[in-house]
Amino acid sequence: MPVPVPRQRALPAVESGQAQAAGAVGAPLKEEAHRDAAPAGGTTLTLLLIEDDPVGSPIVPELLDSAGKPIRVRTARNLTEAERLLTDDVHCILLDLALPAPGGSGTDDELAVLRHVLRLAPRHAVLALTGSGDAERGAEAVRVGAQDYLFRDELDGRLLSRAIRYAVERKRSDTAERRLTESRLRAQENRRLERGLLPTPLLDGSALRFAARYRPGRSRALLGGDFYDAVRTPDGTVHAMIGDVCGHGPDEAALGVELRIAWRALTLAGLCGDELLGTLQEVLEHERADEEIFATLCTVDIAPDGRHAGLCLAGHPAPLLARPGRPARLLPYDDNGPALGLLSGVHWSRTQVELGTEWSLMLYTDGLIEGRVGDGGERLGQDGMVEMIRRQLSEGLRGEELLRAAVQEVRSLNGGELTDDVAVVLLDRTA
Repeated sequence: MPVPVPRQRALPAVESGQAQAAGAVGAPLKEEAHRDAAPAGGTTLTLLLIEDDPVGSPIVPELLDSAGKPIRVRTARNLTEAERLLTDDVHCILLDLALPAPGGSGTDDELAVLRHVLRLAPRHAVLALTGSGDAERGAEAVRVGAQDYLFRDELDGRLLSRAIRYAVERKRSDTAERRLTESRLRAQENRRLERGLLPTPLLDGSALRFAARYRPGRSRALLGGDFYDAVRTPDGTVHAMIGDVCGHGPDEAALGVELRIAWRALTLAGLCGDELLGTLQEVLEHERADEEIFATLCTVDIAPDGRHAGLCLAGHPAPLLARPGRPARLLPYDDNGPALGLLSGVHWSRTQVELGTEWSLMLYTDGLIEGRVGDGGERLGQDGMVEMIRRQLSEGLRGEELLRAAVQEVRSLNGGELTDDVAVVLLDRTA
C-alpha cells in the first residue's frame, strides 16, 4: 500500500561527517548527503521486518542500498516467526515496539519486546518503529540498544533505506569499537601478568646491592625468553642466576619463567652447582615444546663474607667483575659446560672465584653483546662490551645508572632496537 511522505527527522551524524555518541539522536537528515555505507564487498542488504499488523505494515517496494541495489525484505508477524527468519544474511531488523511482550505475559516494561530482540540478535542492527507522538519512547529505545528509531506514519522508501544503511554501519562501528576495547583490556591484563612474572629478588639481610635491566626482543611484549633471579639462603649465601631460552616467542617466555621458579625453589631447598643444573635440565626437557629447545644458564653463589663465590656456566657468557683500581674483566670460562637440554648425562663444573672486599659483578645475556656495531655488521662481542663497561665505570656510573647507560649505548651502536632479548643483573659490594 502507498506510504505517506514523512517530515524530516534526526538521523545519525555519520551523514554530515560528525562524530556521534552512542545512543544519541543524529543531526537532521540532509537531502544532498550521499555518503552512505553498505555491507563490505557489495553484499545486498537484507531487512527483517517484525510487525503484526498486515494492513498497516509499512510495505515499501523500492528500498535501495547505496549502490542502487534493491534491499531484500522479510516479514515476521511475531517473535517466534522472527527467530526462524533471523539468519546470518539478515543485516538489519525493523521492530514495531507495539508488539506484545514475549510470552504474552503482562509487564510494565514498554520496551520488553525490544530487549528480547536485542538478546535474540546481539550482532544485528535494530531500528525501532513507533508512533509519531511517541518520540520519548523511541529515544529510550536507542538508549536501550537500538541503532535508531522511526515513526510509522512518516516512512518512505528513501528515508527507510537510509536509516537501514546507517543502522548497519553504526552497528558495525559499535562492534568494532567494542572488540577494540576488549583487545585493549586483554592487552592490559597480559601486561599485568607479564610484570607479575618478573622476579622480585629475595635478598633481605644481605649487604649486597642489586640492580637489573630487562628488555624483551618481541615487539609490544614485556617478557621474553631471558630470565634472572637472586635469593639469599638462611646461611647468608647470596645466589644469583641469569639464563636464556633459545627463541623469542611466548612459549620460550613461559619456559623461562618455569626455569626461574624451579631454580628459586631448588636453591632455597639447598641444591647448588651440578646437582641444581642437572635437575633444571630435567625440568626443561619435561616442559619444552620441542626437543631442539635449549637454555643457557649462569649461576653464582656468593659466600656470606662476600669475598668469594662459586661460578657455574652452562653454555652462557661469563660474568664481568669490576674492582676499584683494576680494569673490569671477564671471570674464567674455561669450564663452561653445555647448555641445558643439549646433552644427557653431563656434569657442570663449579669454579671458585675470588671477589675481594669491594666489587661489582655483572651477569648478562647474549642480547647485550650480539648487537651490531657500525655499517659492516660486526657484533659488539664480549671484548667490546668489556671496553664499554670500563669506560662507563671510569665516568662514575654505578648501579641502575650503569645498566641503563650500557643498554642504551648497545641500542645506539646497533642503530635501533635490538632484536634479541636483553637481561642484565648487577650485584655490588662496598667496603
